Formats: sequence, structure tokens, C-alpha cells
Amino acid sequence: MANHTLTELQDIMSQANSYEEYHEAALAHDELSGAQEWKAKDHSKDYDYRLIRKRVQRIKQARVSGDASGLMYILHEGLHGNLGNIASSALNQHTKIGTKLLIEEFIQEVCGALDFIYQADESEIDFYEKLSFFEETAQAFGRSCLMLSGGAGLGFFHCGVVKSLVEHDLLPKVISGASAGSIIAALVGTRSEEELLEVIKPEVIQQKFKKWRLWQGFGQDSLLDSSNLENALIELFDLTTFEEAFKKTGRHMTITVSPADLHQHSRLLNAKTSPNAVITQAVRASTAIPLLFSPVQLKAKNRAGEIVPYIPNRRFADGSIMADLPFDRLARLYGVNHSIVSQTNLIAVPFLARDKRDTTGLVGLTWRYAAKIAKVNSIYAFDILENLISHRAARLGIHKVRSIVDQQYVGDINILPSATIANLKHIGSNPSLKSIQELVHHGERATWPQLDLIKRNTLISKTIRDYLTKLKQREARLLSDRNGLRVVNY
Repeated sequence: MANHTLTELQDIMSQANSYEEYHEAALAHDELSGAQEWKAKDHSKDYDYRLIRKRVQRIKQARVSGDASGLMYILHEGLHGNLGNIASSALNQHTKIGTKLLIEEFIQEVCGALDFIYQADESEIDFYEKLSFFEETAQAFGRSCLMLSGGAGLGFFHCGVVKSLVEHDLLPKVISGASAGSIIAALVGTRSEEELLEVIKPEVIQQKFKKWRLWQGFGQDSLLDSSNLENALIELFDLTTFEEAFKKTGRHMTITVSPADLHQHSRLLNAKTSPNAVITQAVRASTAIPLLFSPVQLKAKNRAGEIVPYIPNRRFADGSIMADLPFDRLARLYGVNHSIVSQTNLIAVPFLARDKRDTTGLVGLTWRYAAKIAKVNSIYAFDILENLISHRAARLGIHKVRSIVDQQYVGDINILPSATIANLKHIGSNPSLKSIQELVHHGERATWPQLDLIKRNTLISKTIRDYLTKLKQREARLLSDRNGLRVVNY
């Protein structure tokens, strides 16, 4: 690609049919644009390169000296995901792929130090000291989550995002889904990676959801008949509970639902908050778009294995109305402090930036604060209206609209479909095989520019938790041996 211009390379990247093709063009673009030279220079006003350079030197010295205890001290001293502002979005605006070589070296040195500590002779650092170190470090460092938004028929875009993340071993263990996103999140949470790649193929998706939109007409409890959608969900998830899914996959999958009445908050259904809830009904509730589908009674499995009502006398609807991206509650439940968002919500997409921190400069800051003021004033107006109106249905409608306005629709890394008229056709239509293929491939393409950033921002957390898992497994074997039990790994 040496003879291509920057414009030609940009076109190749935007039309690439594989990540390898995209990656090659991105590297060529960085070489031609001078970005490779920028990467090689430590200096930048956007991060504390002196701090990072010093930290790299200290880690290297401790490793050369074979000082595992010293490495533990250095990492305990200040390891976090944005040390010296290395995760600043400003650093991602200079290149098509990669960042400062010093930052990449720092990440590799930290991962090397974690490996050194894990492998350290236990006459120097005993097993339980290692276990304690990795537990504390995992909790302090945090982890990433993948959040899949609502978006009706456009939500199958998420399949391409998930496919790309799985193929590059970058799929987070914490996943949430709302509305259309709940279907894909549930697929992720109930299947191994091999099974997942099979079930998100366009042919399978189209066969399951080819007639999700069946017109029922006015005068009914909803405009659309949910029979086909319900049958598809039953085929996919049967009577599996959140706890059963977690035991199979080890993934922390959350489905969000919104209450169908006043004085109730949105709920996050997962193996921690609602282990016995049935996933099929949770997804069906989360996809119950107001007016189009009727609210849903949740179900659970009791100790006898019988299916019984869950939260009796309450019905739930579309999760994206009140909790499209429930980052704060995922943070409390799972120690999440970094988010990857696949955002297809019709309300949100036209107004989103690619990153929630990328509004720099005087004009960008002015627009950001003007938007904040408009949002606050709108919420105030809705609160006034809700207090003045006594009609229950009207108050409920105002409350739901307020919830939509009040939400945060962006994450740390955002993967978005193009805001084009062509994409709008997917939202309310029954999908054809061609349309699903387009959406899945579009999701993959939209993910490719973010893969390097996702890997960079999640590698340390993934390394910490991989070693912690191994230590936990070893601890379980030790306890079993002490109790005279034999552990069998399947």
C-alpha cells in the first residue's frame, strides 16, 4: 500500500472486508501521515510521560533484580487504568491505530510484572500472599463492561460487534443489554464462544426473528402480536435462569427492565440480583416497547423447579426507557469502571459523539455545557408537569419521557452505526437475510477502529483476572485435598 494517498487509504479502511485489510491500511496511513513518528516520541501535553517513563524504569529494574516483592509494592503504589492520563481520548486523535510507544511499553511491562509475581517462587511469596495481592489489585483496578443498547430491528448490529470482540478475545465478562440489546446480551450470557459464533450468524438470526413484527391492530392491548417474538425467545433460552447461565459461561449477564407503573425503579436482572429469574421472560419484558408490545409478568424457577411469578402483581416493559446503559449500578455490582458501548438507540444515535470526553476546544466545550443546561431544564420542566397533572396515565407517560431524557447514552468507548436514512429502515421492519448480513457486517466494521483501543484499555484488567482465576482454582483444589475430596475438571 506504499503508493496510496491518505485519502485512498482512508477509503480502503472504510470499505475493508476484513480486519486484516483494515489493519494493514491503518498502519500504512499512520506511516504516511507521520503518526508513526508521533508514536515514537514520549513527549505530549496530553499525558504525564515523565511519570510513565519513570514507572517503566522502576518495573524493569525490579524484574531484572528478581524482586517480586518490589514489583508488588510498585503496582500497589499507583496502578489504575488512567495513570498519568494515559487513557485520555486526546491521545487517540493522532493515529489510526496504536498510541505512544511509551504507553504501550508501560502496559506490557505491567502485564510482565503480573506474570513475574504469579510465577514467583513460593519460598519468597507464598500462595496466599499471591492470592491476596491479585484479589486486592483486581478490586482496586476495576474491570470493563460491554453494554448493548436498545434499537428495535437495528439492534442486530450488536451481533457484528460481539462477533468481532469474540474473534479477537476482547469480549468482557460483564455484559448488559436493554430492549433489542437484551436479546444479544442473553445470547452472550448463555453460550460458550463457539456456540455464540454459531447462533449470531445472519442465517440463524434471520430465521429466528424474520417475523418479529406482526401487526395486531388498534383496540388490542398492543399494536403488535408478540407470539413470534416469544416463540423465538423460548427456542433460544427455554427455562434457563440467570444463575444457571452464569454457572455455564462464567459471564455476568444483566438484562434491564422498566416498570409499567409509577413509583417503581428500573431493575437489573442478573445472577446476583435475581438468580432464579427466567431469562426468556426477562428478555421478553425488556423488548416490550410501549404501545407496540404489552408489559410482561416476570417468571422464576422455585426450589422444586416449578415456574412461578416473579415480583407478583408487577409488570415490566422496555429496559431502554429507564436503563439503556446502567453503568453506575454495574459499577456497584461488579466493580466496573470502564465501559464499551454498542449504541443503536434511535433516540441517542443522532446526537452522540464517539467518546464522551472528546469535546475539546472552546466550541466543543460550549456545545457540551449548552447541552447539559438544556437537559437540566428539560428534566425540571418534566418534574413540574408530573406534579401538576393528576391523571395517572398522563403522569406515567411524562415520567417515562423524563427517564429517557435523563439518561447517559455514551460510554468510554462507543461503537455506533452510521446515522443514515438507510439504517432507519431496519428499525421497524421484519429482517431479510440481506438486511441482517448488512447489519452484522456493519457492526464488525464499526468495531475494527476500536479494537486496538479496547485491547489497550482492557489488557491489564484481563491479565489480573486471568491470574486471579487460576489462583482461585488452585485454592479450591487445595481445600478439596484437605477435605479428602477429589476434584474433577470437565
